[in-house]
Amino acid sequence: MSESGGSSGLSVVVAGGGTAGHIEPALAVADALRRLDPTVTVTALGTERGLETTLVPDRGYRLELIPPVPLPRKPTMDLLRLPGRVRASVRRTREVLDAVDADVIVGFGGYVALPAYLAAGRGLTRRRRRVRVVVHEANASAGIANKIGARIAARVLAAVPRSGVAARGHADAEIVGIPVRSSITGLDRAGLRAQARAHFGLPADGPVLLVTGGSQGARSLNEAVSGAAAALAAAGVSVLHAHGPKNTLEVARHNPAAPYVAVPYLTRMDLALAAADATVCRSGAMTVAEISAVGLPAVYVPLPHGNGEQELNARPVVAAGGGLIVADAELTPEFVVDTVVPLLRDPDRLAAMGAAAAGAGHRDAADTVARVVVEVAKGATR
Repeated sequence: MSESGGSSGLSVVVAGGGTAGHIEPALAVADALRRLDPTVTVTALGTERGLETTLVPDRGYRLELIPPVPLPRKPTMDLLRLPGRVRASVRRTREVLDAVDADVIVGFGGYVALPAYLAAGRGLTRRRRRVRVVVHEANASAGIANKIGARIAARVLAAVPRSGVAARGHADAEIVGIPVRSSITGLDRAGLRAQARAHFGLPADGPVLLVTGGSQGARSLNEAVSGAAAALAAAGVSVLHAHGPKNTLEVARHNPAAPYVAVPYLTRMDLALAAADATVCRSGAMTVAEISAVGLPAVYVPLPHGNGEQELNARPVVAAGGGLIVADAELTPEFVVDTVVPLLRDPDRLAAMGAAAAGAGHRDAADTVARVVVEVAKGATR
C-alpha cells in the first residue's frame, strides 16, 4: 500500500473528468472509499476545461490536471495532432501516478480516463510497481475509452447488462449500478418534503411536478411543459422547472394556489427531489440513477441525438414500472395534459411507480465499487 501524503493507506486515482456524468460517480466512489477506510488517499484526474475544476475541490479532494485528449469526430487536422496529444497526456498522467504512489486507477470513461488507462497499460511506474485498473461503465453503450480500459482492467463494472464493455475472458461486466452520492441515496423525501417545498416557495399540499433538462436545460421540455401551464394550474399541479441558465421561461400565473416556479438551475437537487411527486427529465445515466435511487416516478425524454443510449439507460426502470418513456418529438403540451396531469392526480399510481423505481435502482453502488477497489488493491481479481 502507498505511503503517499503521510498516510499508510490505499492511494486511489479516480479518472472521470469532463462532464458531471463522469465526475459525480467518481466522487461518490471517493466518498465511499473514505467511509470504508479513513486512511485512503484519493486523487482525481481532470483537465482545466472540465467541471471537475470546481466540483472536485469543493468535495475536498486533490485534483491533478492533465492535457485533454478530445477525439475528433470527423477527419480534420486535429486528427493528425492526436498522437502527440495522447503521448503528452499519458506522460503527465504517469507523473501523477508516481507522485501519489498510486495503487489503483478507477476509470469512469471519457477523455480523462483514456490517458489513465494507457499510462497504466504501459507497464511499471518508475517505482517499479504496477498500478491496477478498475473500469466502471455508466452508460448502456460503452465508449471507446472504457473499451480500451477493459482490456487491461482487473475488474470491469457496469450499470446495466450488455453495455459492450467486459473484462478479459468474460462475456459481460459485473453489474453494480451507478455510484450516486450519499446525499441522494440517503435522502428522506417524506421527511424533507415540507422543508423542500418551503425552500422553493411551493405549497405544502398538492402534487408537484419537477422538470429538468440537465445543467443546460432542454428546449423541448421547456416548451412542452410551459405550454401546458394553464392545464397544470387548473388541475392543482404545481411546477418546479429548471430551464437552463442560457434559456428564459415566461409563464403566466394562472393559479396562485398551484404556482409555476421557474429557475435557471437547481443548486439543491436533493430538495428538488424531495419536493416533487414526479419528474419530466432527460435520461442520461446519472439522471436515471439519481431519480431511481430516491424512488421518484419519472417521464423520461431521451435526447433525440446520438446512438440512442439515453433510451437504453431508462429502459430497465421503465420495464420495472418506475417510469415512462416518451420520444422528444412526441413531448407536447397535449401529452403533458393527457398523460402527465392524470399521473400526478393519481396518488396510488404514483406510490406504485415510486416503489418500482426504487426497486430498480442500486442505492449501494458506490459502496460496492469501493469494496471492489480495495479487493483489487489487495491483489484479488474476479
